[in-house]
Amino acid sequence: MTRSISPRLLGWGAAAALLALPLVAGAPWTPADYAFAAGMLGIAGGAIEIGARASTSLAYRGGTAIAVVAAFLVLWVNAAVGFFGSEDNDVNAIFGLTVLVAVVGTLLAGLRARGVAWAMLAAAATQLLVGLTGLAAGWAAPGLAGIRQTLGGTAFFCVLWLASAALFARAARQSAQSRTASPSI
Repeated sequence: MTRSISPRLLGWGAAAALLALPLVAGAPWTPADYAFAAGMLGIAGGAIEIGARASTSLAYRGGTAIAVVAAFLVLWVNAAVGFFGSEDNDVNAIFGLTVLVAVVGTLLAGLRARGVAWAMLAAAATQLLVGLTGLAAGWAAPGLAGIRQTLGGTAFFCVLWLASAALFARAARQSAQSRTASPSI
């Protein structure tokens, strides 16, 4: 008899391995760095758990995974190196709006796929607006490298938010089709 490993166990094991990686690699992390990383990974894992329980649709779960990765990376990259200049530039905090829009929109949608798709579109629009506003305001690092960094990061995260939105929209269509295809009593 073959036993499979639980996806939940794999996910949480991967999170623990990621948390241990800086220690194994000899990175100069402080206890506060580990606490921050553990908190981020715990919240990300919890969000994926909620998404997995909210729907059995693979499109919904894929949209959840991409949205969680996008939110995690926006916050992590911002804390590690910053989008505008260095991580010490206070203006970088504005990128937190993107994650706030995604989370609040998802909660307002009651985790329903159609509403979450709109929330992810709003997050993509917010990401684009913040990136372009930063460029126009001169917040990017000086020179062509700063412009490329800001535009590249903005484009990368917009693609993630849009991919998540597309998957949630697919999940909403699938859900609507299954409701109309099944006979009602």
